[in-house]
Amino acid sequence: MWNGDSWLAGLYEEAVSRHSREAETESPLERKRRLREALREAIGSFEPNPGFEPRLLERVVCDGYVRERIELSATPGLTFGAYVLLPEHTNGPLPGVLALHGHGYGSREIVGLLADGSPDVGAPGIHGHFAVQLAKRGMAVIAPDVIGFGERRLLADLADNPDTPNSCFRLSTELLMLGKTLTGLRVAESLCAFAYLASRPEVDEARIGTMGFSGGGLLAYATSVLEPAVRATVLTGFANTFKDSILAVRHCIDNYTPGILLHAELPELIGLIAPRPLFLESGDRDPIFPVEGFRRAVATIKEIYAEEGAGDRVAVDLFPGAHEISGRKSYDWLKETLSE
Repeated sequence: MWNGDSWLAGLYEEAVSRHSREAETESPLERKRRLREALREAIGSFEPNPGFEPRLLERVVCDGYVRERIELSATPGLTFGAYVLLPEHTNGPLPGVLALHGHGYGSREIVGLLADGSPDVGAPGIHGHFAVQLAKRGMAVIAPDVIGFGERRLLADLADNPDTPNSCFRLSTELLMLGKTLTGLRVAESLCAFAYLASRPEVDEARIGTMGFSGGGLLAYATSVLEPAVRATVLTGFANTFKDSILAVRHCIDNYTPGILLHAELPELIGLIAPRPLFLESGDRDPIFPVEGFRRAVATIKEIYAEEGAGDRVAVDLFPGAHEISGRKSYDWLKETLSE
């Protein structure tokens, strides 16, 4: 076996068998607690920056909502921008959403802007301007700039190629050499954005959810697992198994977390969100998060929720489409769930 294919398959099967054996020796509560800590340890942590004061950079009145630009910081020496969309003409504290974009040109892609910051008046791309869609349904939305995309690409990468699509490779590899992960940094900033949104006077801190697309789905699920205050979660273009997607399809390096498969497959990790409400959305022709893996993940996640007496808190939409946001059911589901 010079090529190693069977050998790798054997390592995967051994890991999955170990998951089953461990689950038989642990109580559900003990396993859930251990897996949550395993996820936290696998992605790593960063020194917080509690003394940083958020700064308002701009405020623009749009069609039916106000768009603010805020500067935040989750760790010393590094700041990031986030758009906050506040619906007009609403009464009382609003439900809120942490909106996390995937690969593309950054948060501008989900708040109705082009890469240069001008209004996007054409047909939305695969992100569907989903932060705007949520705001127009009466939710306050924060859309942080995920490091490595758009305005947060590394200067070193831009010097090599001004049109480089992202800085995921350089960020991931340098952080790995330092014993850290890019997912850990991105989740730390997501948690910071969540906390900032919860602090806003316009927002009901008890009614904040999150929605993530593709790589943003990775951040949304991890944020929801690690932050119990997340009320409801929408994962679109992401829910799958490691075997059917991350290990079977060539993904960006930022999707790989060292050692995580020693502890659990992806559906069980997503299931750590239970019993809080969860919506899983995917296109039936998604080439990088394939439909069969999505179906397997949904089945496992539904079993986890049923075991916790929360089977009615999982909603699913397998829509006709590719790797893209649909929102045909998820937007209204999130609004209704956060309004309960």
